[in-house]
Amino acid sequence: MKDKLKTCVEWLRSKGVDYADCRLVRRETESLRVTDAHVDSMSRDLDVGVGMRVLSRGAWGFAATASLSMAELKKTANKALQIARASAMTTSEPVVMAEQEAYVDSYTTPFKTDPFEVAADRKITLLLEASEVLKKPKKIKTVEASMDFYRTHKLFVSTEGAQIEQDIMESGAGYNAVSFDGKEAQRRSYPNSFGGDFATSGYEFIEGMELVENAERVREEAIALLKAAPCPDTKTTIIIAGPQMALQVHESCGHPIELDRVLGTEISLAGGSFLTIDKLNKLKYGSDIVNITADATTPGGLGTFGFDDEGVKAQRTPIVKDGRFVGYLTSRETAPVIGQRSNGTMRADGWNRLPIIRMTNINLEPGTWKLDDLIADTPNGIFFDLNKSWSIDDKRLNFQFGAECAWEIKKGKLGQMLKNPVYTGITPEFWNSCDAVCDDKHWHVWGVPNCGKGEPMQSAHVAHGTSPARFQNVKVGVSK
Repeated sequence: MKDKLKTCVEWLRSKGVDYADCRLVRRETESLRVTDAHVDSMSRDLDVGVGMRVLSRGAWGFAATASLSMAELKKTANKALQIARASAMTTSEPVVMAEQEAYVDSYTTPFKTDPFEVAADRKITLLLEASEVLKKPKKIKTVEASMDFYRTHKLFVSTEGAQIEQDIMESGAGYNAVSFDGKEAQRRSYPNSFGGDFATSGYEFIEGMELVENAERVREEAIALLKAAPCPDTKTTIIIAGPQMALQVHESCGHPIELDRVLGTEISLAGGSFLTIDKLNKLKYGSDIVNITADATTPGGLGTFGFDDEGVKAQRTPIVKDGRFVGYLTSRETAPVIGQRSNGTMRADGWNRLPIIRMTNINLEPGTWKLDDLIADTPNGIFFDLNKSWSIDDKRLNFQFGAECAWEIKKGKLGQMLKNPVYTGITPEFWNSCDAVCDDKHWHVWGVPNCGKGEPMQSAHVAHGTSPARFQNVKVGVSK
């Protein structure tokens, strides 16, 4: 395949294109689902194809094929070229790409146990064991448990001379239990809501999750929520647990720093951003203790890789430093707008999609607090745990997040459980109210395998390293 792709880019170079790349993607997926302690589904899929980008006369063309024959690849290359030339007829400003080294390299996810080599009955048994514990009481009406694995091989070749091969392994699992008392339903999840937790790792990641060991606690909390007091409607101090902090970072920092969104190319679907270019290096995004990085080299992160889909090497980029906004997620096309080179965030959801700017691992760097000390230092407040719902405007400014449950904090101790809690805020005001972040012992990289963006829609695998953090004078209430 490498020789075939090199032949294609050589042919495109002979046609005088400004730039071209060919990207082979072979993705194998395995998905297991258990519902109410019964096997619901198990599937394994294989998807293979090649996508080709061509920049000619200052405009882009893209075409893709699932056929790997030389004749079909050349036909696809010509189609991408013709689309680029047609696009050039309507382009007012030619595309300018930032300079980039042409790497000849490879990358493989470090892992111990290949999940695709682990017997299916071993995986199913683990899900069933956790489900049986969750399902025992009558008040638990529904239990869902799942595992998902992804093995992706990428081969990237460009007219600049890049030749990059990557093998990326991803693993994840989780479950939830829904309780019902005839009047209302409540849900508790583990280790995170909406599918669990994911990492670039092997089956050892699943074995370390302690799915069965945590099932009884999750079950009892789901039942306890039925009798829990509603969250009060007030302004107070809040402490947000690590998994919920991951979504907070995702929605109020990760999306608004995508430079294509800032420049308006995503506005028809995904919206714009309040972090306009005039705010770079000027806006006080958060308090002095807030430090956020985009780091595609974080070990185990779902946004970790060797090279992006433009052949740019994975790197760590400061986004917020000591509270000040200092960086965007960029591509080779957008980076020159701010006088920079790409920081390697272009990724596509498969071979038949164009790469677009996507989050890597957008991390809230750890602070200095122990969680117990942070709670003890909080006279009154509310502790929020695991996401239940979210809403944020198209500029990523005004938001509301609902959590599965919360606990009130009284005199430095966790008190009664609260149900249906929500908190709201305005992004810069909220982050400037942050006065404490827990240390690296509480820090975890939470995988998010379902970040949507683009037209047609693409689903990206991203991650967020977070630990619990405290915010002052936040409006809280109860969801209706």
